Amino acid sequence: MSLSRRSFLKLAAAVAGSAALAACKPVYALLGEKPLSGSLDALPQADFQVLNRLTFGATPEVRRRFAHLGLHAWLEEQLRPEALEDTALHLRLRNLTTLGMSAGRLRDVSDQLLDGIDRQRVPAELRQATLLRQVYSRAQLYERVVEFWSDHFNITTEKGDCFYLKTVDDREVVRAHALGRFRDLLWASAHSPAMLVYLDNQANRKGAPNENYAREIMELHTLGVHGGYTQRDVMELARCLTGWTVKEHFWPGTFTFDAGMHDFGPKTVLGVAIAPRGQAETEQVLEILAAHPSTARHLAFKLARRFIADSPPAALVERVAQTFLQAEGDMRTVLRVLLTNGLAHMQPKYRRPVDFVCAALRLLEAETSGGQPVQQVLQRMGQPYFGWPTPDGYPDESARWQGNLMPRWQFAFALARNQLDGVSVDLPALMARAGASTLPEAVDQCCMRLLGAPLPAGQRDALLKIASADGAEEDEVLAVIVGGILASPAFQWR
Repeated sequence: MSLSRRSFLKLAAAVAGSAALAACKPVYALLGEKPLSGSLDALPQADFQVLNRLTFGATPEVRRRFAHLGLHAWLEEQLRPEALEDTALHLRLRNLTTLGMSAGRLRDVSDQLLDGIDRQRVPAELRQATLLRQVYSRAQLYERVVEFWSDHFNITTEKGDCFYLKTVDDREVVRAHALGRFRDLLWASAHSPAMLVYLDNQANRKGAPNENYAREIMELHTLGVHGGYTQRDVMELARCLTGWTVKEHFWPGTFTFDAGMHDFGPKTVLGVAIAPRGQAETEQVLEILAAHPSTARHLAFKLARRFIADSPPAALVERVAQTFLQAEGDMRTVLRVLLTNGLAHMQPKYRRPVDFVCAALRLLEAETSGGQPVQQVLQRMGQPYFGWPTPDGYPDESARWQGNLMPRWQFAFALARNQLDGVSVDLPALMARAGASTLPEAVDQCCMRLLGAPLPAGQRDALLKIASADGAEEDEVLAVIVGGILASPAFQWR
């Protein structure tokens, strides 16, 4: 018989809380190094963990490619995203026409309403594109790195003209320089109208310098809290930044240097005398900051925390920092050293909402346009794209995300039952393609797909017994189990 919503939720919750899934470790941590079996290609459990750290979900396609190439060759392929064929993603993005527009055109589009400014279309298309890229792009490591830099150089679309300027920043700053030299990324960010508006520098003028952006450049973007700078350094950099503003007329929304707003007096930053040269003053300081040892250590720690562990090994952080300095901030080189030396030290991390949602969509081969219904799911979970109000970006530590479980459960159960607006999932068809002809085989395939390994037969049969308790039909039993797996700690941790 068909299950009522109440019965479905009761059974799925029982599955999620069962002894087989309740441990606060991924299944691969419980089962050791046994390879995947069944229709998916054999892959050690540690490699499954690696792929879930470096992608938004280790799909069968990704696993097969990884197994064929091996870690080092797979990393090299992913570090050259421009060489990856991604036509299917481009087709999904083709109707999001604001993504490639100039700042002036974006403002014009936003001004077309008769009753005022439309602040919704431009940021909505950016959020939609971000989810589609994370779910469907073949350049998965690139999208992970883009996510990292989007947090590092955080800008919320909720502040002023950032609602349309962030689209340009995403395209020309973060995505353009994510795998290039950090100096170029920092330089582009400092010249970004979105960043200047977000951190109030467009009104920074001589006689009344605004230190907000200067402080965040040092504290968050480069040196770090304990990076050796002083309040005096912040104020001197703020003086250097006077006149860095955004055009309001003729090419609106673009960077400009206004000499009339600039403080041309002598300045000293980090012990270096800065000659009065207008725009070049800040650019000189950016060069100093980009090559500073404190910047190297700060970025090395943040990268290791994102990709390796909440508390990464100090020796690894130091090695990555030294690589950063030797490679002059080349991010491909830095990531290569971080990942080839650090992945053996990985510790489980709790999935942030974006990671959780994207992994579920990818692993169940869901079809979605990434529109408002899915965006509302992320809003309820506390991680809407470009929605974090403060410049430190969304938290990275697992402990910051382990509350607010109800929206995760609601998403998991709705997705498994194919009852999520704007998303289509067909579990029976997915299992048929995997060659599962019986319900136990289907459960094994679901566990392989979502957890990286089938459960021992006894635990699988226990789940089937729980899920079948109310006389559900086989398709509903499978949905109950999938919903329970997605809601369980075994899936929430990666």
